[in-house]
Amino acid sequence: MLNRKKFLSLAMLAAIAATLPAEARRGEQDDAREDWQNGKVKSLREIEGTVVPRMRGMQYLGPEYDPTAQVYRLKFINKDRVIFVDVDGRTGSVLRQR
Repeated sequence: MLNRKKFLSLAMLAAIAATLPAEARRGEQDDAREDWQNGKVKSLREIEGTVVPRMRGMQYLGPEYDPTAQVYRLKFINKDRVIFVDVDGRTGSVLRQR
């Protein structure tokens, strides 16, 4: 009985933890959309349209957005290597690739 309670408690915690990144992602999307609508940054589509084709042979995993720095971070994977490309949202210039 005790093991079942522990299991259910852990399962509930895992379910709650799994939803947190989705909530954070919605916040990032809202910030990016607001900055784009206010003319502060380029759209994500425009950024992706210039960066993704340059990353030949890599699978694009998705974006993150930092509203304070107004920087998009695009995430790619090639076999077992993960690459992050930081892009200035205002200019579309690649700031860093690591």
